[in-house]
Amino acid sequence: MPATAAEPTVRPPLVLVSAVALVDPDGRVLLAQRPAGKSMAGLWEFPGGKVNTGETPEIALIRELAEELGIDVAASCLAPFTFASYSYPDFHLLMPLYLCRKWSGIAVAREGQRLAWVRPRRLNEYPMPPADQPLVAMLRDLL
Repeated sequence: MPATAAEPTVRPPLVLVSAVALVDPDGRVLLAQRPAGKSMAGLWEFPGGKVNTGETPEIALIRELAEELGIDVAASCLAPFTFASYSYPDFHLLMPLYLCRKWSGIAVAREGQRLAWVRPRRLNEYPMPPADQPLVAMLRDLL
């Protein structure tokens, strides 16, 4: 029996995560591999993380990049590019993806993750979570 207005459909929680395609002067994009012990361990993703209560996606991204990679990014250097909307079994992911070509510091793995600077045409060679996969073709077309 379909749900009615009196019987709302139970849906998994919405998780807001912001991510960035860091593009270096050679046109390569930084990917981070999810470390062992985390969900989807071993898959490659664009750096970023969950947006905490009271944060904007940009502020969350600036915080995450400092924590995970030790780099400083100004909000004005984050250009909105696209977004992913994907239903995993336990939650629905909404992920704005930004482009960034300017930051200060050198990206280093601060949380045990592996990093790779990848040419856009080779991004599809790195296994990614399902939500990230559609973003690869869009980046290849742009870069």
